[in-house]
Amino acid sequence: MTNDANAEQGQLAEATEAQSPEIAALEAELAKARDEMLRALAEVENTRRRAERQAADARAYAIDRFAGDLLPIADTLGRALAAAPHDSADDATRNLITGLELTERTLIDTFAKHGLKRVGAKGETFNPNLHQAVAQAPSDQPQGVILEVMQPGYMLGERTLRAAMVLVSSGVAQQAHTVDVKV
Repeated sequence: MTNDANAEQGQLAEATEAQSPEIAALEAELAKARDEMLRALAEVENTRRRAERQAADARAYAIDRFAGDLLPIADTLGRALAAAPHDSADDATRNLITGLELTERTLIDTFAKHGLKRVGAKGETFNPNLHQAVAQAPSDQPQGVILEVMQPGYMLGERTLRAAMVLVSSGVAQQAHTVDVKV
């Protein structure tokens, strides 16, 4: 190598060393910008997923308030049918009861068509997510079995719209042992 080549390399090394802090600062700034960009992309993706989930929930549960407002009507219709005299010989009364039964069946079918289903039936196992135990009673059924449904519950999709009010078995009643005492 000639002296001129060595001098050029020396000047290049000095220039590189002088630019080295500037390059390091630019590289750090670039890394920071990349990190911020990746975080922003991740945030946009999370926001998109959240919006899709909220839109799906809105579609699935849009009728929850309306359905909740209809539940007392279904309850009243059920109570009317339970109180109706089914053994009446009067044709008009029998026709009225038949009409009420058809109306109730249509209402329940319409509920089912829109994802609203009735929960809480006699003989089911008590589930605190679906049922509200209002009382317990000893019976010949195992503990935790529903003996009576006071008010049916309803689910909309996977959500409990209203818990069923039920009477639950506390298990087989223990018989009292009697002891004969002679005086």
